[in-house]
Amino acid sequence: MGEGEDAPKMETGTTMVAPLPSAAGEDENEEPADMFEIDEIEISDREAEDIDVNHQRLKRISKLETIPNAKTLCLRNNLIKVIENLEPLADKLCELDLYDNQLTKIENLEKMHLLAVLDLSYNRIKVIENLTPLTNLTKLFLVNNKISKIENLETLSNLTMLELGANKIRKMENLGTFPKLEQLYLGKNKITKLEGLENMPNLRILSVQSNRITKIEGLENLVNLEELYISSNGISKIENLEKLTKLQTLDLAFNRITHLENLDALVNMEEFWFNDNRVAEWDQLKALVPLKSLQTLYMERNPLYFTDSAYRRKILLLLPALRQLDATLTGVGLRTG
Repeated sequence: MGEGEDAPKMETGTTMVAPLPSAAGEDENEEPADMFEIDEIEISDREAEDIDVNHQRLKRISKLETIPNAKTLCLRNNLIKVIENLEPLADKLCELDLYDNQLTKIENLEKMHLLAVLDLSYNRIKVIENLTPLTNLTKLFLVNNKISKIENLETLSNLTMLELGANKIRKMENLGTFPKLEQLYLGKNKITKLEGLENMPNLRILSVQSNRITKIEGLENLVNLEELYISSNGISKIENLEKLTKLQTLDLAFNRITHLENLDALVNMEEFWFNDNRVAEWDQLKALVPLKSLQTLYMERNPLYFTDSAYRRKILLLLPALRQLDATLTGVGLRTG
């Protein structure tokens, strides 16, 4: 860009942001002395309802009175350290996205009573707190923070999605007040036991992969569960799935299971991920024959996968309706569909 030329403007949603030109001789790897702040953003449409300002090195939330009609505010990938100055949008804002900033505390949200979606993922938050007034919240994302305990969510009875993956949570607790919850994500934590799921009659998706769980249990009330992801744990036995008759996807990959058993009730299961377990005997696969809805099966890297060169052919003879075996389509869908 020649000297004296205006910096190009980047349009992000309904917000126009003009980036500052680099100072002459400035090292590209050094942070400029003056970061963007939100009051420097040039709004192309001050009546806009959707404001999207991503990756603009914003340090602070301010001057929101210039966008009084904003219903969604997306400030992803910035340098914001404090949730503040949201009051001008208290009667409008429905979605707030502060994914990937530098937040250490949940605060200053007490007046945001219309918020339905809140994303505070990829920050430095240690404690779930100060969410009590947000009774209209339906989706809460707190992925990849430093949270060690599930707490202070009692008033959020309208939640349909709760995402707490990649934290430091050790116990499934304080989950008894979510009658509308449909999706619960707790992967990549330090959980040792499946528990606290008694009062979630509408739960459809449960993800607890990459934890320290050693037993399948505590699922008997999840009669509407459709997807269960419990891979990369320490499970050695398939059990306690009898009530999950609506289950369509079961992921048990990367565990320590030696026997295929107790699957008869899963008459609607379409996808079964069982790779990287310890099944060595071909007779074990007969347990899958009654599962007439099964279309996708992952069995690779079990002992029988390595010991029999006819692995693929044998499975397809036993389960001819499969449309996909491991990562490869079988051709059944092409012939019949």
